[in-house]
Amino acid sequence: MNSKWKLIAMLSVLMLVLAGCGGEQEAISADSEGIWNRFFVYPFSWLLITIAQFFNGDYGLSIIVVTIIIRIVLLPLFLKQQNSAIAMKRLQPRMKELQEKYSSKNQAEAQKLQQEMMKLYRDEGVNPMMGCLPILLQMPILMAFYFAIQRTEELAAHSFLWVDLGEPDPFFIFPILAGLMMFLQTRITAKDMPENMRPIMMLMPVMMIVAGIFLPSALSLYWATGGVFMIFQTLVFTKRKEKMEQNQQEKTTT
Repeated sequence: MNSKWKLIAMLSVLMLVLAGCGGEQEAISADSEGIWNRFFVYPFSWLLITIAQFFNGDYGLSIIVVTIIIRIVLLPLFLKQQNSAIAMKRLQPRMKELQEKYSSKNQAEAQKLQQEMMKLYRDEGVNPMMGCLPILLQMPILMAFYFAIQRTEELAAHSFLWVDLGEPDPFFIFPILAGLMMFLQTRITAKDMPENMRPIMMLMPVMMIVAGIFLPSALSLYWATGGVFMIFQTLVFTKRKEKMEQNQQEKTTT
């Protein structure tokens, strides 16, 4: 569980570092070379342009719609991640018993502990990697969409509400909104977070606000939209998780 949160924090910091250091990049097009550009970034750029045309050239609405579409497509990954977390939590007492039975300081016993752990996972049908795998799978998608927003020339030339999408928000509203959404999401998930990870995760909203102040407002709009969706998703998934854990406890007591 701790390693999962470390991975989330590390990847989140990486995205913000890339955001802050991205600078001016070549505009994306169908002629852009490279696997990353052609098969990851450009399809999202094309989708942004196509949906904007449907909304009479409103690229702000296009960003919102595509962000929601991506988040909905990624929902099965979050579901698998949550199912894995629930399964691992159910095994925690038995894992603790094994750790108390075998000393990790003794090489022979450490090997035996590993074998018993793997047997436990196999017997219960639990894959410990499923806690981190969904996170790794979604990151290329989210990063490709981020770069599509940053490198789509048509988008930068349009405005949405009070902002020019290719320029920073002059009133800092979108950056603050994006940071606030991340803060609320972090607060919701804080109870599942290891104590040593909470300061790092609480720092993320501040980093997002600072990055958003200097970056094009289109990116802050993307972060804010994704943040709102994630808050609702987290609330729904948390209630689902609590219900599943309650059902499992009732089964074990009967």
